[in-house]
Amino acid sequence: MMRTKALLALMLCTVLVGAGCGAGSGTAADGSARLLVFGAPEELAAYRTLVDAYRKARPGSDVQLVEASDRKDLLARLATSVAGGAPPDLFLMNYRFYGQFAAKDVIEPLDSRIAESPAIDPADYYPVAMDAFKWGGKQLCLPQNVSSLAVYYNRTLFQKHRVAEPKAGWTWNDLVTTATAMTRDPAGRVIKATESEGAALRPAVHGLGIEPSIIRLAPFVWSNGGEIVDDPARPTRLTLDTPAAREALKNLIDLRQAYGVVPTDEDVEAEDDESRFANGRLAMVLSSRRSTTTFRSITDFEWDVAPLPVYRNPVGVLHSDAYCMTRGAKNKKAGWKFLEFAISEEGQKIIAATGRTVPSHIGVSTSAAFLGPAQPPRSAKVFLDAIPTVRALPTVSTWPEIEDATGGILENALYRGDKLDDVIRDLDEQTRPLFARGEHG
Repeated sequence: MMRTKALLALMLCTVLVGAGCGAGSGTAADGSARLLVFGAPEELAAYRTLVDAYRKARPGSDVQLVEASDRKDLLARLATSVAGGAPPDLFLMNYRFYGQFAAKDVIEPLDSRIAESPAIDPADYYPVAMDAFKWGGKQLCLPQNVSSLAVYYNRTLFQKHRVAEPKAGWTWNDLVTTATAMTRDPAGRVIKATESEGAALRPAVHGLGIEPSIIRLAPFVWSNGGEIVDDPARPTRLTLDTPAAREALKNLIDLRQAYGVVPTDEDVEAEDDESRFANGRLAMVLSSRRSTTTFRSITDFEWDVAPLPVYRNPVGVLHSDAYCMTRGAKNKKAGWKFLEFAISEEGQKIIAATGRTVPSHIGVSTSAAFLGPAQPPRSAKVFLDAIPTVRALPTVSTWPEIEDATGGILENALYRGDKLDDVIRDLDEQTRPLFARGEHG
């Protein structure tokens, strides 16, 4: 029996590599906390910078990063560690994914700690980000960022081909026209939508990169006056069958099927949009602030950001990650000390300087730490200008499953050209049971 317990403990440590097993792992005894994160190498480097600054600013305090390989790995590690009784003290998670843990009472509410903190005043933070992490009327997590989608574009390439750079107020039709003008063959010639993609005409540069997903589609549905669900607070189904939503969805599919301005699925499998943009083979890409840390390593060309194109009204979609504390944390005191530092003005200036975040702290977001011109993007204010119109996706415990279910259907629509009615029907049929199982904050 003892041997079985030891084996189970060893297996748990294997799953949670670096998450607190073994000597020097950081326990309540030595005053350190464990923080579970994931991200691209450049993003992880930003969090290491924050941790190093914390150690210097708070001598004797410590936090150890547990670095997951991707979001799925982070979710699996967190679920496994909670089930095994050895969760990290803190984890960093997007609001779209934390509901499954909030519904299972995994997360420690922070209201009393916030009330007693001399460093944190809720009024200092953007409400849209704070509200995204409220569940059952309680503040479960504290947001580090309040990003939105933006259009990253290759300024050098635009100037080379004498194409007007995207600007505030541009429309969806402007986006299509610009993407078409920037889709070029190896000789630099524009590839027209009426031309087939033979070997000679295969684009060397595509005009646009966009992920076929609900989070990319949502702001355009909203901008066109539609909704993606029947009730944002307690959704029971998708509403992509309305005229406004159908139009936005059809226009997304047409980017590939009618205009050929986005890469094929084979292209994306070989090289994702972020890498394709960084390598100069994509003129524009829709992404959140998280891409900035990666793109700052670009040395071959100049790039910048522009706001999303508009249908009727400007609308953005919230991208926000927050620090959450687990109920089963072994060192809540140490975890709170780091969380308090990371969310404070001091900590947010440090992480903002790395390029990773649009600070949730209002004062830091308008300071040189974020807006300073020393590093790109020079138009960083685009992210701040979007905040008044940013909307959050529904916070429902089954939302990760809903995104997974819709992702495959939307991919097939964009790359294979499935019929619009079939796409909308499949989206509805696949997600209704997931909405029905979902719990709401």
